[in-house]
Amino acid sequence: MKSDRLLSALMLLQASGRLSTREIAERLEISHRTAHRDMEALCQAGVPLIAYRGAQGGWELQKGWRTRVPGLDDAELQALLMTQPSALGDRKLTAAARRAFDKLMASMPAAMRLQADSIRARLHIDPTGWRPATDSADDTSMLPLVQEALARDCKLTFLYTRADGQTAPRTVDPLGIVCKQAVWYLVAQSPTGMRTYRLSRMRDVVPLALNFTRPANFDLATYWTQSTTIFTDRRQQFTATLALSPQAVQTITRWCPLIPIPNHPATRSLNQSLNQKDWQVYEVQFESHQQAVFTALGLGSQSLTLAPETLRKEIADDQQSSLQLSVLLDPSQNARVPHPSQHLAKGGT
Repeated sequence: MKSDRLLSALMLLQASGRLSTREIAERLEISHRTAHRDMEALCQAGVPLIAYRGAQGGWELQKGWRTRVPGLDDAELQALLMTQPSALGDRKLTAAARRAFDKLMASMPAAMRLQADSIRARLHIDPTGWRPATDSADDTSMLPLVQEALARDCKLTFLYTRADGQTAPRTVDPLGIVCKQAVWYLVAQSPTGMRTYRLSRMRDVVPLALNFTRPANFDLATYWTQSTTIFTDRRQQFTATLALSPQAVQTITRWCPLIPIPNHPATRSLNQSLNQKDWQVYEVQFESHQQAVFTALGLGSQSLTLAPETLRKEIADDQQSSLQLSVLLDPSQNARVPHPSQHLAKGGT
């Protein structure tokens, strides 16, 4: 829209000072004639623009004139800059947010703009995780349609694929969207109650010409906090008893809560067998049985699974299978150093 382009040109002049018509056209990605007409339109609107001719000519705002935003104190400025556009995660959203952010920065007084530039130079937000994300995890192509339905308070229909792979149509009353660690979710009222849908699993989204009445007392932030708390409480957890070396404790505490079990019967026998006095027994809370197996095997000789018996046997079987594969490749592996569990079995408790 022309009004958006004129505002962008105005903010550009405030931030950059004198610019030629060619520079304005390049920065706004418009033609030379359109840039010239925009400068004339700003003059007619009462913006005090000065036109300079010659090789060093161009357009410049009258000294001291600028649009202004209400003053921000230091805490407000720092909090604003903490919400960098890159935190949105999506490329198109980030680009649009950055343009809006730059306009806001340009409208600030000179002293505050310098302070803001200093803070921005010392802050960078990387929304990506260490693990490679799948293409679907970053898919926000349905977001504009969802936003349209939210803005109009109209019903939304779409096909939704659940985590188990089942796909079915949904028709809901959209109440809000939430971005959690660069993943977008739709909160909506369905025929069976409140539901949360991951946007990357939605396709064939259509805002319907059917309006709904938004619940008067609905608060999105409150609902999300309560919903995630319930989800966390209901998540199935798996508890196991492990004897751990200090190195294993240091590693595992990054992912799982540990509760020490003092005077456990296995502690003395294990330390005597290894001629060490720093192993301890812990109750470890895992998110799932699979995580318990993966972690225990990954810790290798720095851990010993004590309970439950099903997990202890599964770990032992997996270790034996791994040893058999190693022996096939290298027969000398038969003369290996026994695992601590063998020492414990001989010593008893």
